[in-house]
Amino acid sequence: MADTTELLEDAMIDPVTGEIIDQKDLAERLLAQAKEQGMSLVGPGALLNQLTKNVLETALNAELTEHLGHPHGGTPAGTNMRNDTRTKTVLTEIGPVEIEVPRDRDGSFEPVIVPKRKRRLGGIDQIVLSLSARGLTTGEIAAHFDEVDDAKVSKGRISRITEKVAGELAEWS
Repeated sequence: MADTTELLEDAMIDPVTGEIIDQKDLAERLLAQAKEQGMSLVGPGALLNQLTKNVLETALNAELTEHLGHPHGGTPAGTNMRNDTRTKTVLTEIGPVEIEVPRDRDGSFEPVIVPKRKRRLGGIDQIVLSLSARGLTTGEIAAHFDEVDDAKVSKGRISRITEKVAGELAEWS
């Protein structure tokens, strides 16, 4: 049974073909292809950046399909329908990723995976709080993001993150 469980943990089912895909094999093929094309693993336009972009955009399109009640190119269930996309740069744990966010005509689409007006995804807030708790100044934290993630996070934004969490903690006490 352990072998079956291990196999299932490393596999996923292709939603189109229904075939079982070995995730490790897929990762190895992606890395080999990236190496063959001279693409780096991290950084702007790199493999992880492109994968993150594709996953986020696919999830957003699936959310809009569910919201509208019909697939792209399908017959609209009502008067609301797709209305192009807008470019948005989100700050992720692997750095900034530029995505195309789909829109609807009446503006009622409220994405969950990348909420409106939200620019930071993942653990950015947690990193800021952790570094702040260790005594780093906002300038040192901003320099850390610039150095490690090649991401520009302003001192003001860092202050707002720590103030927001401090306010939430005060409410709990």
